[in-house]
Amino acid sequence: MNAATTIELHEEILQDLSRIADKSGTELYVVGGYVRDAILGRPRKDIDCTVVGDVIEFSKLVAEYFNSHPVVYERFRTVMVPVRDYNLEFVGTRKEEYKSDSRKPIVTEGTLFDDLERRDFTVNALAVKLTCQREGEIIDEFNGIEDLQSKILRTPKDPFVTFSDDPLRMMRAARFASQLQFSIDDNALTAMQQMADRITIISQERITDEFLKILNSPKPSVGINILHTTGLLKYVFPDVERLAGVDLATVGNKRYSHKDVYHHTLKVVDNVCSTSTNVWLRLATLLHDIAKPKTKKFIEGIGWTFHGHEELGARWVAKMFRTMKLPLEHVQYVETLVRLHQRPMQLVDEGVTDSAIRRLAVAAGETLDDLFLLCKADITTQNEERAKKYLKNYEQVYQRIKDVIERDNLAKFQSPVRGEEIMEICSIPPSKMVGIIKQLLEEAILDGVIPNEYEAVRAYFLDNLNEIQVKAKVIHDSIQKK
Repeated sequence: MNAATTIELHEEILQDLSRIADKSGTELYVVGGYVRDAILGRPRKDIDCTVVGDVIEFSKLVAEYFNSHPVVYERFRTVMVPVRDYNLEFVGTRKEEYKSDSRKPIVTEGTLFDDLERRDFTVNALAVKLTCQREGEIIDEFNGIEDLQSKILRTPKDPFVTFSDDPLRMMRAARFASQLQFSIDDNALTAMQQMADRITIISQERITDEFLKILNSPKPSVGINILHTTGLLKYVFPDVERLAGVDLATVGNKRYSHKDVYHHTLKVVDNVCSTSTNVWLRLATLLHDIAKPKTKKFIEGIGWTFHGHEELGARWVAKMFRTMKLPLEHVQYVETLVRLHQRPMQLVDEGVTDSAIRRLAVAAGETLDDLFLLCKADITTQNEERAKKYLKNYEQVYQRIKDVIERDNLAKFQSPVRGEEIMEICSIPPSKMVGIIKQLLEEAILDGVIPNEYEAVRAYFLDNLNEIQVKAKVIHDSIQKK
């Protein structure tokens, strides 16, 4: 073990835990990520503790002291006790054994050394004994402090054993590298490359949780690149893996190329991370060019094109959410950003009509600000003058949209003449026809035929009633045939 090193643990909650442990005669340690982050000076709210002895009985004392309600997992000798803004997790010192086809461990009682050795990385295998007499002394059995100083992720045991026991640890390696800006030990990287397919025994929910944590890191490209180079990405997110590869073609003596979509995408994701912590914006950014491999086409004299990739990509979003088991309430938001990410640049021309501006404003709705964050992040040219020009163009388009929204009252836009009134005027029951007629009125507003005002829309509707009903019937019948 390394020479004793100490840290100061100022949190009042740890002092309370020390007093509870001393009073009950319990050997208690704070371990893992809390100790790591305390040394690194990072914010921390999750506190993992190891109890030598009866973890459930000790956790009951803690819950009673803080007037909390413990959540007990007896099979794993683990108890969660929420206290104010903290999540306290208590684990009994244990050994873990795994079957080759499962990541659910067979848990038996062990020593503190056993408990630290079973952890994923040496930087997470640090412990501090919570006692009023020896507060702050770090127990470092696996040179974790040295690895923290070297900014490297190593496993306490042979990495093949560590990752075989729990393959999710391979994704955690990518996540910690991305969060902490650490490198991964060569032996661990080799194990990850050779064992990548073992990630398939992990539940999709846990894989997705780790992937979102990578996206939430300061520079997600670090973690995603590790997944890519180790071969994990093709199991974790195959659609993103398929972005990799440079498209090249030669016509006569001329060579055409398009920048590698995978590396371009990661650059855009990192760019958007500098302006937003919204993980769903980051995900939309990751997916904004997801359909380019499917839509790529070489046109002589032009090079590779990707016509329609934004629409096809938007259509894929819901399926990817279901596959990844992501929360479906965010589907529409991500779909909208993927679908519209090229539209602002198409409106740069001064000759663009207010109608086109209105349509983008309504289509983007509440995602408008995030759409422009994505568009600006998508500027990856190394030409500084060109980058400034693109940014200026986006600012001009954005301001024009905001002006049109305010002038034409487009915030939360919909026809001032509502469904009930349409049914009354046309003498029709609730049906798809009502929605189609309402959409036709909205189209007239967006085209600038009529202002977005109740009296004007109602008058237009009554003056053109027969024509609107005929057009609505044609659309309705066309939909029915499909």
